[in-house]
Amino acid sequence: MWLIAATAQAQWQWIDKSGRKVYSDQPPPSDIPVKNILKQPGKATVAPAAVNAAASAPATAPAAATGPAAPQLGDNDKDLQAKTRQAEAEAKAKVKAEAERLAKVRATNCEKARANQALMNSGVRVSITNAKGEREILDDAARAAEQKKIQTVIATNCD
Repeated sequence: MWLIAATAQAQWQWIDKSGRKVYSDQPPPSDIPVKNILKQPGKATVAPAAVNAAASAPATAPAAATGPAAPQLGDNDKDLQAKTRQAEAEAKAKVKAEAERLAKVRATNCEKARANQALMNSGVRVSITNAKGEREILDDAARAAEQKKIQTVIATNCD
């Protein structure tokens, strides 16, 4: 029973990039800022005031940070900036891919609507299948309603 209690104490808690709380027995990834680490093994819950005090301490004593720790902060910043740029590039690629997919769908809808419009304008009798699976020939009113729908699709999808 004591073993269970000890392992329960050795838990990390942090807020990930999407804003969700994460619980783990492993430390958070290096790209998680210290301010987002809520709990770590062997320490009590990290209070926001303590995090703010720790964050403002280096700002008030910049002369003390002239050791080898300063380049490491720069490396972390570079890594963070690289990851941020990569995430932004991935987001732009997703947006571009979605726009291309929508453009293809619109082009397909446009082609189908123009083909249907040509069929309606040809004067040929047009039949549809009703809910029962039976063929029905469109009368003039239904034909006019269908032409209006086709015109709306063309106006929406064709450039």
